[in-house]
Amino acid sequence: MLSENLAWVGIVSRAPEDAARRLEDLFGLPRVEVRAQDAPVPALKVGRSAIVVLPPGHALAGGRERPGVDHIAIGVRDVAAAGAEAERRGFPRAGRPQPGLARGEVLPLAPDALFGVRTVLASPLPLPGASEGPVSRIDHLGIASTDAFGAIPVFRDRLGLALESTQTDVETVVAVESFTSDRYGVVHHSRPARIVGGLRVSFLTIGDCELEFLQNLDPEHGAEVDASRAGTTKQDQGAITRYVARHGPGLHHVALKTDDIDGLLSRAVAKGVPVIDRRGRPGSRRGRIGFFQPDAFGGVLFHLVERPDA
Repeated sequence: MLSENLAWVGIVSRAPEDAARRLEDLFGLPRVEVRAQDAPVPALKVGRSAIVVLPPGHALAGGRERPGVDHIAIGVRDVAAAGAEAERRGFPRAGRPQPGLARGEVLPLAPDALFGVRTVLASPLPLPGASEGPVSRIDHLGIASTDAFGAIPVFRDRLGLALESTQTDVETVVAVESFTSDRYGVVHHSRPARIVGGLRVSFLTIGDCELEFLQNLDPEHGAEVDASRAGTTKQDQGAITRYVARHGPGLHHVALKTDDIDGLLSRAVAKGVPVIDRRGRPGSRRGRIGFFQPDAFGGVLFHLVERPDA
């Protein structure tokens, strides 16, 4: 085990200050400014981890300009020693230790060995006390994948994360024929259910959240996405399919855990925050989910999860 601690998740936003303020205001996440390179960046504490909001082109994001979920930081006491251990386990270093956050260091690992998940080993991040807002922690980090179940031996057996669960999500349609007679009444015949969309999913625990690997169940189902209406499993599959086609496997979204998904979505709508789902809908692990439009956070996809703890 390198570490069970998720120090932070780094996001790149087109409007980093607006995104940080919205995370603070809408979800009640405590905010601190942490030094990164030559300037401070906002870090929002959530559970035992944090969301670090970076502008496009920031060195901590490898200079990348595209907004989205950029990387995860695994907290370690000794970055150099952890890097050597990572290489021993088959995770090559992608450079040397470099300045990170709050006078600490980061060491990037090669994402190809981690199913496209950009990962850095990082010094611990000083964070404020616990929040009492409507969001308790990061529920999971969604990862667009081409082999959700194949990620298990890498992240469980070699990296040391615990497998939380696996599942398969499907959306089906059932055609019903109806025969109406003035003499014999009405007879209904239903055809066998037909799958129109689905995902293979695996969850691996890191810190107080999970990495959620999502794979298109069947490429023939296409990549349908209509952000103007509430989401469905078919649309979720389409979003993952489209992301992999455009960018390859990698971090896709941040899911935040709440006990009042409908209340938070209603509050967001009242504040003019663009959403995809106005109410929670069925999702993984017996939960209800609700997505925000990426523009709500400067091009970063967030969603809420309400589900009972196992």
